[in-house]
Amino acid sequence: MSKKYIGISKSFYIGPDFEQPFKKLGLSSIDAVFSFNTAKNLNKKNLASFRSRLEFEVKSIENSRPVTLFLKRYNNPPVPVQLKNWLAAHRRKSCALLEFEAAGNLKAAGINTPKAVAHGEQWGTLFEKRSFFVTEKIPDAEALERKLPDYFNSQEKAENLKRRRKFITQLAVFIRKFHETGFRHRDLYFSHIFYSDNGNFYLIDLARAFRPVIFARRYQIKDLAQIYYSAPGSYFSKTDRLRFYLNYTAQQKLTGIDKIFIRKILKKVKQMARHNRRK
Repeated sequence: MSKKYIGISKSFYIGPDFEQPFKKLGLSSIDAVFSFNTAKNLNKKNLASFRSRLEFEVKSIENSRPVTLFLKRYNNPPVPVQLKNWLAAHRRKSCALLEFEAAGNLKAAGINTPKAVAHGEQWGTLFEKRSFFVTEKIPDAEALERKLPDYFNSQEKAENLKRRRKFITQLAVFIRKFHETGFRHRDLYFSHIFYSDNGNFYLIDLARAFRPVIFARRYQIKDLAQIYYSAPGSYFSKTDRLRFYLNYTAQQKLTGIDKIFIRKILKKVKQMARHNRRK
């Protein structure tokens, strides 16, 4: 366990700055975390029944102002879900620990992720009973799905066009560096890519992120297809998408191999569109 986190009860680890604020809320055991309900419920209709999400505020030792935190809870995850996670992780791990470690490994590799505040787990004889993961809200940042920089909404002036192209280039380089870590997100939509006021990108919701030993190319295609699919056509033209791809691959022009690869991405995009129409 990293020295940055301390154990305050069995299999419950937290950053030192948040130990006292959590204890004031009574959040010093896994039982307390799973009975905690004085927070904003962020559950969605399509969220699996064994998962829950809450938003609440605390005052950390290093910050006198309230800090917004997000709590993810996994309660009796189905055995097939756990087995799939273990296969991806190459060993037995809880749902929360998978995301905690993915966030830490990516941050160590230079990829921005939300600050991890606490995590914990409880096991049965073999399978996970429940686990949780707490992160801090990314300051002054918003999901690309909800808000793009203002110059995307402004009129087609030369300066705005220049800024949009720079944004697309920076986004492509960020995703390239993410994939160069060996990780694949598997849920890489604009809703999970955040952009801050100071021009930094972040990845969130890393519950499915992993380093595939095989089929890495397949998951790379899936990630890129999800970005393509979630990028609104009203803001991103075909030229913009080509610019993204060239910067993602660090090339100036397409090769024959690139064209084959792009066709695979577009095929996946069409599959996603058909799937969403059926739903």
